[in-house]
Amino acid sequence: MKTFVVLMLLSCLALAQDDAAIAKAKAACGPDDTKFEVKNSASPPPATPENGKALVYVINLATQADSCIHCGNTARVGMDGAWAGATHGNSYLTLNVAPGEHHLCTKLQSLFASVSRYVALANFTAEAGKVYYFRMRGIVTQTEAFLDLDPVNTDQGQYLVATSKMAESHPKKP
Repeated sequence: MKTFVVLMLLSCLALAQDDAAIAKAKAACGPDDTKFEVKNSASPPPATPENGKALVYVINLATQADSCIHCGNTARVGMDGAWAGATHGNSYLTLNVAPGEHHLCTKLQSLFASVSRYVALANFTAEAGKVYYFRMRGIVTQTEAFLDLDPVNTDQGQYLVATSKMAESHPKKP
């Protein structure tokens, strides 16, 4: 009986640690109740970062038919605990960021909880004057689906930006 109680207690502690770890990881995101409206345009991307900052591109690849768990959904992009904007479809947004460590988050915005649960996270250390590219995509296997956010090299990043539209987003009014 003592063994059973100890195992139950340890199981509860393990679950609590998982919840805490998840909450800490998702701290890069903004508040769940913030929703965005997005329009995509053919505006040219910024050529260089603002003075003393780094430029970050987050590119949403939402047109891949074989792995499109997020096609038709808006994807919010957050950094360091606040939403910075959103993308919709095959589009990108840019962020000028101060040098230092940053934590990125992408989370789908949907009326359906099964879609809204998808989150992708990444971190990086920005250096002033540098440009960083992150690719967001849905991945579907035979057993699971998930959202992925990963850095890509400059050549790939420039290509993805050139073949995407710029997302212009603003929060929806409640």
